[in-house]
Amino acid sequence: MAPVATSENGNGRIAELKRQANVESKLFNPFYSPTADSASDDTYNHAAYKPYFPVVNWEPLTEVNVTDRGLSADPEKRTLFGAAQKVKHLTPTIGTEITGIDLRQLTPAQKDELALLVAERGVVFFRDQELNIHEQLDIARHFGPLHKHATTPIPKEPGLEEVHVVYNDAARRPDSSAFAKLELWHSDVTYEIQPPSTTSLKVITCPENGGDTLWSSGYALYSSLSPRMQTYLEGLSALHSAVAQAEGSRAAGLHVRREPIESIHPVIRVHPVTGWKSVYVNPGFTRRIVGVPKAESDVILNFLFHQISDNVDFHVRFRWEPNSIAFWDNRVVTHTATFDFWPQRRHALRATPRGEKPESVEDYERRTGKVAKDRQIEIWKQQGVEVPQIKNGASRARGYND
Repeated sequence: MAPVATSENGNGRIAELKRQANVESKLFNPFYSPTADSASDDTYNHAAYKPYFPVVNWEPLTEVNVTDRGLSADPEKRTLFGAAQKVKHLTPTIGTEITGIDLRQLTPAQKDELALLVAERGVVFFRDQELNIHEQLDIARHFGPLHKHATTPIPKEPGLEEVHVVYNDAARRPDSSAFAKLELWHSDVTYEIQPPSTTSLKVITCPENGGDTLWSSGYALYSSLSPRMQTYLEGLSALHSAVAQAEGSRAAGLHVRREPIESIHPVIRVHPVTGWKSVYVNPGFTRRIVGVPKAESDVILNFLFHQISDNVDFHVRFRWEPNSIAFWDNRVVTHTATFDFWPQRRHALRATPRGEKPESVEDYERRTGKVAKDRQIEIWKQQGVEVPQIKNGASRARGYND
């Protein structure tokens, strides 16, 4: 029999637990509850780009035609690589850093090749870039029409409603009791009918260390799965929701500029340029797999979420410096940031082009007449490596030392 409170002490304990629960429900989650607070600093040279939450209302987004610029790129990327001093792949799976290029000088052909490189490598980094936010937006528009976020801040400077401000300083410390680190992994606004494609983030102020961003490859996650699991997931779709983000903003006393929506997307999507399959769920916005029992959905999503966050073979981690910029493909990677820098300031500006509606393997193959591919197998083929075959029966455990 469950214990029953029969004394004043018991009743007092229950009251205290209720009070704590009420407090915890209002704790600051940096993912769902942006803050309008910021430390007062009249001398800050980027004050025009600090967070601003205008009380305006935007119409629901309508579908637009998007053709990925990577489809027009030279597969060898000769004009982009030819202008670079160095092109360095940071891991075998994800992440490339390019030096010696001034992004302000990119030609249309080089932008197309950058889009293709980002599609292949997941995320591409540049340092020491002097381009301003207007020039960053111009590059982003080359990739597609820009997204305006319904809840997160925009700069105080007029005319920059398409800019997403990432900002933290000493004014408010994220409370780890309000969220788990797993929950912060996400791909941007996947609840939209046409989620983002080649997204960019430029850091304009950051601590000397801390505040890194990590990306996880959906290509690599797909490749790591057994063929039977791959086939099973290819037939599933999942619900992505903006509701919690909108509720978090309202709980913080902020205006929601566009009503939240929910969309259903394939669990495995195919990139329109590479033709590679990628896992397309994320802890931030994916709520359930449709058409299966809840218990089954919970187990599958929990497994995939932990693979995203826990499997370091899928990851690249970038240490920011002022004027560093990253371009990542929101269709095939998820990302998160470390919150280890408080009370220092971390300030960045994001430009977010809209992509196409996510395509399942079946829809991609029907539309194109091509067979969607496993990235890892295609890389091995290019390298002349014999593709390992999955063996039936028990396998002997093998050790690994580092």
